Amino acid sequence: MCKNFYGPQVRWMCLSMFLRIGVWRNIWRAYRRGFWGNLRGEGLVLGGVFVIGPGDQGILLEHRETEFGDKVNILAVLRTARKMREDMKG
Repeated sequence: MCKNFYGPQVRWMCLSMFLRIGVWRNIWRAYRRGFWGNLRGEGLVLGGVFVIGPGDQGILLEHRETEFGDKVNILAVLRTARKMREDMKG
């Protein structure tokens, strides 16, 4: 069976999203924590995180940004990866 990944689905974020309180909270949180990372790039395309299992398991965890600064739950990613590792061991 052939499986392909064709890259991200482009999901543009409307400029009206800047009016959402959650976006401003995320900006403030990053500012307070001293985030000055790489801000180069598209800037308007939302991102996401996928954990894809081996074989026919498919997508085990999916997180798509709904607004700027929307973060994936790192503990959920770790739990999914650990479960995937345990399932592979048998």
